Amino acid sequence: MKFGKRLKQQIEETLPAWRDKFLSYKELKKLVRLISSAESPEFGKADAGAEFMYLLNNEIDKFNAFFMEQEEDFIIRHKELQQRIKRVIDTWGPGGTKPSEAEYKDEMAKVRKDMVDFHGEMVLLVNYSNINYTGLAKILKKYDKRTGGLLRLPFIQKVLQQPFFVTDLVSKLVKECENTIDQVFPVEVEAEIVKEQREAITVAGKGIFRNTVAALLSMQEIRRGSSTYGHFSLPPLDFPDSDLIHSFQLNSPITTV
Repeated sequence: MKFGKRLKQQIEETLPAWRDKFLSYKELKKLVRLISSAESPEFGKADAGAEFMYLLNNEIDKFNAFFMEQEEDFIIRHKELQQRIKRVIDTWGPGGTKPSEAEYKDEMAKVRKDMVDFHGEMVLLVNYSNINYTGLAKILKKYDKRTGGLLRLPFIQKVLQQPFFVTDLVSKLVKECENTIDQVFPVEVEAEIVKEQREAITVAGKGIFRNTVAALLSMQEIRRGSSTYGHFSLPPLDFPDSDLIHSFQLNSPITTV
């Protein structure tokens, strides 16, 4: 699948509020064609070249602003979820102030659902970083090939230092969220949520969990290797095999890349 179609698919599968935050790949591609066209006048090429660089730098600023805003929000929400878990345990847990097995399971189920959605949003943000980095690498490779320039290497070196590319903190929160889900929630709650998730991924409707699985599959494909593979390629994604991911591949009407 060509990157333009992959990007369009990723935008469709992400959260609605994020859809204008992705790389303006189509506009950049048009500028590269204009710069490299033999029919374009020299002044037109110069203007297109300046616009290309201006748009590239604006895209980096856009990615950074959005990524850092989401990252800050995730830190706050992670703390709030931890506090909710503590309140439920302290209130309705076996040693709580108002012990109640029914209330405990009900409240834990609510927190667990919110945590699954939260986990999904964080995975989508990591995918946002990956897909935009890949898009930049591809459009810069196209620029160098079509114009004879040498822009890709220095620009990618700059990108590697940008906040949107550095996903260590979000990845840490993802892992902490997974550990909390594994360690804190009752087995009965876990089984019920997994059942609901299995049902959710067999329908065509949108949902954070469904989009998260699609994002994981996309990241797996992107990191497996592509025409941009080299020193600046993303490393392979390492996550365990999942029955849910397998079910998604079998049942989803959306073709994965």
